[in-house]
Amino acid sequence: MSCEHYMIRQISVFSENKPGRLAAMAKACQEEDVNILAFSIAEADGFGVIRALVDKPDIAYEKLTSLGFNVAFTHVIAVEMKDEPGGLFEIASKLSEAEINIEYSYAFSGKSRAVLILRVDQVEEAVRLLLHHKFTLIASEAIY
Repeated sequence: MSCEHYMIRQISVFSENKPGRLAAMAKACQEEDVNILAFSIAEADGFGVIRALVDKPDIAYEKLTSLGFNVAFTHVIAVEMKDEPGGLFEIASKLSEAEINIEYSYAFSGKSRAVLILRVDQVEEAVRLLLHHKFTLIASEAIY
């Protein structure tokens, strides 16, 4: 299976850090029946970046840009991790040993599994490495 199979398009929304911006983004997605599956927010100097996995990235992109949001796509990978102490270390250490840098990540834990979303500097190499070490990656079509 190709590495592209595991490359998930994440939307990154750049916005002023002020009340109502997340609500406006969420409302726009709701209006287009776009489900936000996971997201994180980072802030710096009065601006924020909302990174989100959505089930319909193209529709979200079109709607948000039409409302004046600055939106970009970024490829991330999603890997299942053990929901126990050491689960994150297991993944991070393998990437570190291969000199693959984690630029940022966020995670979620549900009833059936924990998932780590990773933005790395060498996406294809990270996919190959994680598959080689028998980690379970989530295919892009499972997201959208």
